[in-house]
Amino acid sequence: MRRRRRGRRRRNHKKLFLIPVLFFLLLAGMAAGFFSNRYAKEKKNPAAEQAPVENIIKGSQTGVKLCLEQKDLRDAEEASRFLTQRPEVRGIYITGPMAGSASFDNLLALVDETELNAMVVDVKNDQGELTFKMDLKEALDMGACVGYIQDMPSFMAKLKEHGIYTIARIPCFKDPILASGMPELALTRPDGTPVTDANGLAWVNPYKRGVWEYLVKIAKQAGELGFDEIQFDYVRFPIGADADAADYGPEAAEYTREQAICGFLAYAAEELHKERLIVSADVFGTIIGSKTDVETVGQDYGKIASIVDVVSPMVYPSHYADGVFGLKVPDAQPYPAVLAAMQDSVVELEGARAAVRPWLQAFTAVWVNGHIPYEGEQIREQIQAVYDAGYTEWLLWNASNRYVQDGLLPAADCNNE
Repeated sequence: MRRRRRGRRRRNHKKLFLIPVLFFLLLAGMAAGFFSNRYAKEKKNPAAEQAPVENIIKGSQTGVKLCLEQKDLRDAEEASRFLTQRPEVRGIYITGPMAGSASFDNLLALVDETELNAMVVDVKNDQGELTFKMDLKEALDMGACVGYIQDMPSFMAKLKEHGIYTIARIPCFKDPILASGMPELALTRPDGTPVTDANGLAWVNPYKRGVWEYLVKIAKQAGELGFDEIQFDYVRFPIGADADAADYGPEAAEYTREQAICGFLAYAAEELHKERLIVSADVFGTIIGSKTDVETVGQDYGKIASIVDVVSPMVYPSHYADGVFGLKVPDAQPYPAVLAAMQDSVVELEGARAAVRPWLQAFTAVWVNGHIPYEGEQIREQIQAVYDAGYTEWLLWNASNRYVQDGLLPAADCNNE
């Protein structure tokens, strides 16, 4: 009997011993589940990372939400219509002050006398100013409307009289006026101070739906005035130490920078195509073939070219570092620099639906060691490089709007549409 009782005691001791062990294991499992769920929330959403670029990002004033239902922005027939209803563009950039001055007539004469057939006009500039009085409450409340162009309808009529294809330039996420007027849309450092560029100009948050809506409202009014095309510039994330330390909000933990930029362009293209407007986007030339640059500024060349009608890489030779393309100083060799960049574009955009219309350098980059003057010969070399790469359109950039006729073909020698 004693042995049986002793045996029972031993079995009871084993049972009592198992209770704390099981309890410990239960706690460990709960803890593991807690930290696992917490880690999963902190990780980027894998479904979002794999979402197709044709998706539209939708959301509220304070955030974006990726709609995972695939949506084709345009079928092949519609895409073809948007691309064929416009000429092959050969254009120059025009600021608001130039457009509203008497000197503008000199640029009209330049277009009349040469192969040029288009103008990219600042509707909104890098300072966030709208270059004419616009019927847009948000802009009026912020004091964003500046009357550089006093009579916009007359200005547009003059462009049409000269047969000029009109492109409305709208810088997107560099906008100190919007950042100040609607601080909830501003891009800030963790301490709440604004993120600015080298010139002290503040940026707004590319993830914010309110920014997207403001830009599209401006674009639609430009279309109502008669612009043929909307060109979005600074459609990227800022760069620099301030930008790296910026607080982009909870969306940044869920969606990549590329998704934010593609999301905005998809939203804008869908809205503006309803108004029968062509949509283009300016991008860094250096993103072509560079994963690092893509991740930094959020511009994916191939994906953007699958959304907009026209993509315009800025392939200024002065923007490339010494040694790029095997050139000691790319700025000093405009033809091979542009040719190499555009040949890379051909490879990367094989099968893309967007037309490619690069920005070319019409200025002398005095800050580049080993630079050369950019005059007619250098401009012509770049244009020829575009053609030799298989493309047919181009734009010339000079921030001061000083363009020389030398290097441009006479109007009689080309089919000036």
